[in-house]
Amino acid sequence: MAAGALSASHDIRSLGRAATIPVVGHLVRQALLAALTANALRPSRTFRGGALSFLLGWVTVEWAPQLLVASTVDTAQAAARRRATPLGVALAALAWAGLLREIALSRATPQGFNESLASLGKVDGLEPIAPRDAQRTWRRSVHPLPRRREDVVVVRDIRYSDAGRRGLLDVYRPAEVPVDAPVLLQVHGGGWTIGSKEVQAVPLMQHMASLGWVCVAINYRLAPRDPFPAQIIDVKRALAWIRDHVAEHGGDPDYVVITGGSAGGHLAALAALTPGDPVLQPGFEEADTSVRAAVPVYGVYDFAGVTGLRSVEAMRDRFLAPRILQKSFSQDPEAFEQASPILRITEDAPDFFVIHGDTDSLVDVNQARRFVEALREKSTAHVVYTELRGAQHAFDIFESTRTGHMVRAVANYLQWHHRRHVAGPAAVPDEPEGTMAR
Repeated sequence: MAAGALSASHDIRSLGRAATIPVVGHLVRQALLAALTANALRPSRTFRGGALSFLLGWVTVEWAPQLLVASTVDTAQAAARRRATPLGVALAALAWAGLLREIALSRATPQGFNESLASLGKVDGLEPIAPRDAQRTWRRSVHPLPRRREDVVVVRDIRYSDAGRRGLLDVYRPAEVPVDAPVLLQVHGGGWTIGSKEVQAVPLMQHMASLGWVCVAINYRLAPRDPFPAQIIDVKRALAWIRDHVAEHGGDPDYVVITGGSAGGHLAALAALTPGDPVLQPGFEEADTSVRAAVPVYGVYDFAGVTGLRSVEAMRDRFLAPRILQKSFSQDPEAFEQASPILRITEDAPDFFVIHGDTDSLVDVNQARRFVEALREKSTAHVVYTELRGAQHAFDIFESTRTGHMVRAVANYLQWHHRRHVAGPAAVPDEPEGTMAR
């Protein structure tokens, strides 16, 4: 009898432990998701906190549809098995509300782009920037990573410099080799210390190649092994290579535009504003490194701290100085000033289309705002600026809804810009009020 009671007691305790694990599991999962969602909506703005907010919030923002579905299924299963607690369900509901807001902000992206691109005037034949039909949106949610296109050929690992694997580039072109196609140079990000040509802006390059463009994606030397300005020198070497060799792949060396994200946005903007600078072109000073337009995305525009932003000064003193330039600002302020696109703007700057997310916790959106203000004040260039609500840093790594809208917006801008180049000089419509903000 005692043995039976002991056995029964043991069985009950075992069942209790077995039941507790799923209950705690659901509660913990939903608490974690609620915390991640809150961070995505209100990221930290401090130097260290911003980096952590980016790492935790980056995927949450762009994978909001997947996370919403996963949380709903998880909660439904827990409720059906009577393993969901009231607190767990409440946390799930809070997470759902936040994720739905992120999805709504992402789906509202077309409005921001359409308002900004209104300055181009009415241009026939461009893609509408509007929410896609439900089936295509669902496919993107299920498969958020970039996919290959059958109508695009990628030629890998072409050498453009003697820097080993860091001196290689890829060419994206239409399946049939074009003739005198416009050229887009893509510069990857990664804080000047990591990254590769295969990772960033793949959806954009695939799309532009399908429209008849030739796209070039480059590696470049990385810090701290190779401190700045090695990175911008390599970008200019790639531009020189394009002048000499892109015709072999069907590209027009006379029409080159440049884009990049984060550190790549900085390098793209700096390259666009410093054509022929002999300091940045050692050994190939005579090469033509000019571009027709630049499309920097969530870029860094102030190395020197001239904007007076605390976030910029923190980045300068705690990251750029020790890791990238490997010298302090007090030792050599001119090196930081020469690396700042915002200080290299002249009247002859090329046209710009600047894109930044308003919840970017790595690179303060105010950098982009100040840069655009300076471009409009100091240059005669045509400047378009779109600020994406709810977008974190590096959002375009995934083929998300927001990325799809951005790809079509950039394609429209570049198609418009190339048509204007082919047609010759023409009056550009004045930008309507309101295009500066979103």
